[in-house]
Amino acid sequence: MSERGYHVAIVGATGAVGQEMFKILEERKFPVARLTLLASERSAGKRIPFAGEEWTVQRLTEQSFGGVDYALFSASAAVSKTCAPAAVQAGAVVIDDSSAFRMDPAVPLVVTEVNPHALTQHRGIIANPNCSTIPLVMVLKPLHLRARVKRVVVATYQSVSGSGARAMEELERQTRETIAGQPATAEVFPHQIAFNCLPHIDAFGEMGYTGEEWKMVRETHKIMEDAAIGMSVTTVRIPVYRGHSEAVNIETERKLTAHDARELLATAPGLAVIDDPEKARYPMPITASGRDEVFVGRIREDPSHARALNLWLVSDNLRKGAALNMIQIMESLCAGVSR
Repeated sequence: MSERGYHVAIVGATGAVGQEMFKILEERKFPVARLTLLASERSAGKRIPFAGEEWTVQRLTEQSFGGVDYALFSASAAVSKTCAPAAVQAGAVVIDDSSAFRMDPAVPLVVTEVNPHALTQHRGIIANPNCSTIPLVMVLKPLHLRARVKRVVVATYQSVSGSGARAMEELERQTRETIAGQPATAEVFPHQIAFNCLPHIDAFGEMGYTGEEWKMVRETHKIMEDAAIGMSVTTVRIPVYRGHSEAVNIETERKLTAHDARELLATAPGLAVIDDPEKARYPMPITASGRDEVFVGRIREDPSHARALNLWLVSDNLRKGAALNMIQIMESLCAGVSR
């Protein structure tokens, strides 16, 4: 760190999450003394404005991290596996948004409002969880502390931005094609996403569940430090540009009323309760877009189970689901949680 601040590298600087990082760093006035912007060769040479200056994107190599304090990775798992160890070797702390290190027992998997204590165990690499796991565990944690969560059943409704900038472009193109009466051409997704929904995120595998579904199960167990929580997950891609939603059924060991849950969630860090359905007030993707909070509503007791609740949550997957949580991890490290 220089007297002016930190040398921060952003890997995947031209992607959707990388672009969100610039906004959040400026909004939160993070002390950046120097930026190193890294991406693939096709993006090298692009210039990106930040804090009144323009910064040039460089081609990512294993030698890109000299003098870097923090390296924020938003790239593929393959890129992270190759370049993250090189960044650590050069002296940087890596915060990685891919799946490369999430389930490595030597790598902390951190949501700053849920398990910040895990940061003290890092050895140079910290993993950022899946964009649907983050809001889920933020809701589960206060309920778990009060009544112990036994089982969770989740159906997600995930926006196309979770698949990157090309997926957002595909939704726009297909919408225009469909409205014009033309066939919708699918390149990013296996089927048309415009005016459709796909119960298919990541590859199908064990027991017929997708990789995305197993990520949510395993990451939740690791972050909550409780592998005994039963979990069943179905992940669905929907034609929304930004904001992931989840319908969640939560069974607890001790009964929580809807009123109890509402009070717990309203005072938990990073959460905002919008729950007045009679006045049509509940969270929606447009509620969460561009916002830092995880929004929770439709909190109600399950009529089929004496100790279960149903609720609905929505968050901006590019912010709290990715860029914001990474920057909050970096802020925590700078504040002395661990370095």
